[in-house]
Amino acid sequence: MFSRLKIILFGILLTSCIAVAGPPFVTDDPEPVEYQHWEFYTGSQLVHGTDGWSGTLPQFELNYGPIPHLQVGMIIPAVSFVAPSDGPRQFGYGDMQFGAKYQFVEETEILPKIALFPHVDVPTGDQERGLGAGNPDYFIPLWLQKNFGPWTTYGGGGYSINPGEGNQNSWFLGWLVQRRMTSHLTLGTEVFHETSRVQDGPSNTKLNVGAIIDLSETYHLLASVGHSIQGPDEFQTYIAFLITFGPEKASPESTRKQF
Repeated sequence: MFSRLKIILFGILLTSCIAVAGPPFVTDDPEPVEYQHWEFYTGSQLVHGTDGWSGTLPQFELNYGPIPHLQVGMIIPAVSFVAPSDGPRQFGYGDMQFGAKYQFVEETEILPKIALFPHVDVPTGDQERGLGAGNPDYFIPLWLQKNFGPWTTYGGGGYSINPGEGNQNSWFLGWLVQRRMTSHLTLGTEVFHETSRVQDGPSNTKLNVGAIIDLSETYHLLASVGHSIQGPDEFQTYIAFLITFGPEKASPESTRKQF
């Protein structure tokens, strides 16, 4: 009984870290997918903590711009897993995510771009096996972005409504700076902080570095790696292959996160 409860708690703690917001980073930006354009990610995310490993192998993300300034999307964790250091490994379908991003302020010389991006994690994973939270999780963030030549900086934060026994609502705050190094390479770094999502649990602050490689106007490689700088000792990494397409091919400068 104790072993099963530990697996469930392990899954709750680590699955809260594997939801990707703005690939390849955790901090998101306010730029929606272009009107009538698509983004399709095939990726994987791994988290290692003192209690073991957790992640997705693979996960899929699909985003679409149905009207100007609006993006709708979903994340499908086709294979999620938890591998506690002293418990049985579990593999299976994880919690899905659905969201909609709406940019309501355009960037000017003074004002940044601003958008809301509420989304919900739907409990499609098996909580008893540590593959899901067991309850819907609602996140309501506000994101801002400003561009300065080859430099882009964005971030913001939001409030997570996390029902369920032993859980509690939490706050997230993150910020990122990135630079377009060449016509094919963008590098960035982010720092983000999240208060505890479980009762009497620790908060955490993490630092990530990442890269976006434009293979063409349509195909892109994304990767990030990071570690905690406050709170539980955790390592995380993400890698994905992105396809962008629409009525007309989007240029690297106009696709998401200035790919």
